[in-house]
Amino acid sequence: MGWRLITKKGADPSEIIPGSHIGNIQDYHRHRYKQGIPEGVKDLPPGVALPLESNLAYMNGISFTKGCYIGQELTARTHHMGVIRKRLLPVHFSAPFPKDSIPEGAEILTESGKSAGKFRAGGGELGIALLRLANINEPLCLNVAGDKVKLTASIPEWWPKPASK
Repeated sequence: MGWRLITKKGADPSEIIPGSHIGNIQDYHRHRYKQGIPEGVKDLPPGVALPLESNLAYMNGISFTKGCYIGQELTARTHHMGVIRKRLLPVHFSAPFPKDSIPEGAEILTESGKSAGKFRAGGGELGIALLRLANINEPLCLNVAGDKVKLTASIPEWWPKPASK
């Protein structure tokens, strides 16, 4: 997700890390959408978002060796069974759209009209969506105000690679 830098007040980060720049909040959100990183209740709706579907285990946000938390049994069972059918993924739209013009939870469909998942957040040509893994390589679309907007999903490079057989 980038760097965190603790410096003395007034220090210039570009002098410490040559070639770096300080982004704004839009840069931050674009970067996390590209990486498929959720943030806050819009991306992780309480009572709806499951930790494994939201990639929290990939980000070391879940411990399978300690602690007690609400939903621990379901999360541990799902992890050990190895069956996760949906995941939060980065999506790229065929045309940019204004931020917040797509309602949260808008349904994403396959070409044949079958439900493939739900839109969570985004802006411009990028966003994140909870998608069925079985559908991520198919042409997908989202109905926005009567128009079909095409989108593609991708698997982030930072995800663990599947074990080769």
